[in-house]
Amino acid sequence: MSVAAQHRRPRRNPIVRTLTVVGTGAAVLALPLIGATTASAAGSSTTTASTTLAGYPNNLDGWIRESLAIMAEKNIPGTYDGIHRNIMRESSGNPQAINLWDSNAAAGIPSKGLLQVIDPTFKTYHVDGTSFDIYDPVANITAACNYAAARYGSIDNVHGAY
Repeated sequence: MSVAAQHRRPRRNPIVRTLTVVGTGAAVLALPLIGATTASAAGSSTTTASTTLAGYPNNLDGWIRESLAIMAEKNIPGTYDGIHRNIMRESSGNPQAINLWDSNAAAGIPSKGLLQVIDPTFKTYHVDGTSFDIYDPVANITAACNYAAARYGSIDNVHGAY
């Protein structure tokens, strides 16, 4: 394609917002970052590290594997497949997901993070050695799995909103 033809192509608006509906009806608002080449899940102005402090890849696979290692130390049951299945249903893998429309949100305690945990549940089932930030992927996964273990026997037994 010639340079002149390239300049005639319509440009996409980088501020267009996309609303995606997830399996349970949870909506996730995706806002592209203008001029950004990488995005940080922690929301900091620095580039996201390629590994977590524990040495796992700083992505969904690494967060699940790091959580499983912590869960094994704390005798919290759960499998990679059970965690992954629930994350994909609850947040589509977005650690910054927040539900602002359901009954929890209406009560002022919206569900947050990869496994859509509310603040009181996160505080009650927080696992020592993980962050106290509900949006921290490893802390969110581990607390949610701890809750699921107490309530359902394991995150593997959760097949819908919990």
